[in-house]
Amino acid sequence: MDTEPEPKTPAEMKEIRLNRKIAQETEGIKAMADIAAADIAIRKRTESLRAERLAREAEALSNPPEPKAKPAKKKKVT
Repeated sequence: MDTEPEPKTPAEMKEIRLNRKIAQETEGIKAMADIAAADIAIRKRTESLRAERLAREAEALSNPPEPKAKPAKKKKVT
């Protein structure tokens, strides 16, 4: 038995190439949309983290920690 595929006509080859091109363009559009959505999510997260950090820094400036008392130095006995 010969299982070799039949040669395609030029019209069939053109249609196959066109369908492949359309599929690639569709995949590209989906990929770009995914990238844009991820970028937006990263920017939102960065913005909220920045706001939290600035709030912590403002809190630290308004309520500075009390300085720790240094222990008294021991005198050397000679």
